[in-house]
This record gives sequence, C-alpha cells and structure tokens, in this order.
Amino acid sequence: MAGNASSSELLVLLHSLYEFWTSAAGNTPLEWVAVLTGLACVWLAAKESIWNFPVAIFSCALFVVVYHRVHLYADQGLQVFFIAMSVYGWYEWLYGGARKTELPVSRTRLVEWAWLVLVAVGFTVAYGYYLHHYTDDSVPYWDSFTTAGSLVAQYQLTRKRLENWLLWIMVDVIYVPILWYKHLYSVSGLYAVYLVLAIYGYFEWRKTMRKEQLAAQSAVAN
Repeated sequence: MAGNASSSELLVLLHSLYEFWTSAAGNTPLEWVAVLTGLACVWLAAKESIWNFPVAIFSCALFVVVYHRVHLYADQGLQVFFIAMSVYGWYEWLYGGARKTELPVSRTRLVEWAWLVLVAVGFTVAYGYYLHHYTDDSVPYWDSFTTAGSLVAQYQLTRKRLENWLLWIMVDVIYVPILWYKHLYSVSGLYAVYLVLAIYGYFEWRKTMRKEQLAAQSAVAN
C-alpha cells in the first residue's frame, strides 16, 4: 500500500512538472514566433540597425493575435500603433537628419518631455477608465499605464532619443509580473530579456551619441 501511494505521489509530481514545463515553454507556436522575432527586433534596435523596423512590423502583427486571446486589449491596440510607428521610424532613421541625412542619436528636449508626460498621464487615466468600465480587462489601469509608457518610448525611439531606453526599462519592469500573472510565461520571460537589452541599448546609444558629438565638434573646428 505504501509503495502504491509513493508511486501515485511520484506520478502526480511528474505530471505537475510536465504541466509547468509546457506552460513555461510557451502556450502556442504563434506565441513563440512572436517572442523570438520580438527579441530580434529589440536587439537590432539596441545595435542601431535599421532592420529592427521590418522585424518589428512582423513581430507586432503576431502579438496582435496573442494579446487578443488573453483579453489584453490595450496591448493589442498598442501593437497596431507600433506597426504604424515602425513604418514612420524606418523613414526617420534614414532621412530624418539635416538635409535628409541619417538621423543621429540625441536627447529629449525639455519642452518635448512636457507634452509627452501630459499625453501619457491623460491617456493612462482616460483609457484606464474605459478598460475598467467597458471591457473585461483584468488589470485596466496597469494595462493603460504600460501602454502609455510604451507609446511615448516608441515615439522617442523613432526620433532616436536616448531616453527611450529609460522608459522601456520602466515599462519592462511592470510588464514582467503582469504577463506572468496572465500565464503568458514565455512572453513574460521575453520582457525580462527586453529589460536587459534596454539597459544595454541605453549605454550603447549614449556611447554612439558622444562619438557623434565629438565628430561634429571636430568638423566645425576644422
């Protein structure tokens, strides 16, 4: 009897471990493709590669489906915005500099910060209210806040503002537990990697910006 009980407990344990592993490994193949292309997109952006934009368009299209399945409607809508901003950013990085040249890395101006903060606060309150009262969103205000932060960060990315990475760090810190709570384990893990890449991207872009500034000063001096 004791042996049978031990065998049953072992089977239950193995089954539990199997369930955890299959969940952690990703809910669907679609989710995994979205995860991998999303990771590639952020890595390319951190390396200042123009190819981050076409990869982002493809990845965001997949995430539209992923987020719809788990009722994260703000994040679903955010992916549509990302697709549009990726098209815009693709053009800006190539021709947004002086005389239609490549756009350099720069800092966000104070007046730009002012209107971006106002937009983020207004969006968080208004959209959070909508999600809370008119949808089945399980975390409406957090969902809205991370969406607002992502909107601002994505705009700054398209303009090559250095501080976009600081906003992504803030957003990723919040996204990791929310996505885990929604049982999107692989996507939650992806955002943990995003967090590391955002830190890396900040220091890489800051180094690039300093080099560009020194090169510009040297050109003026000569």
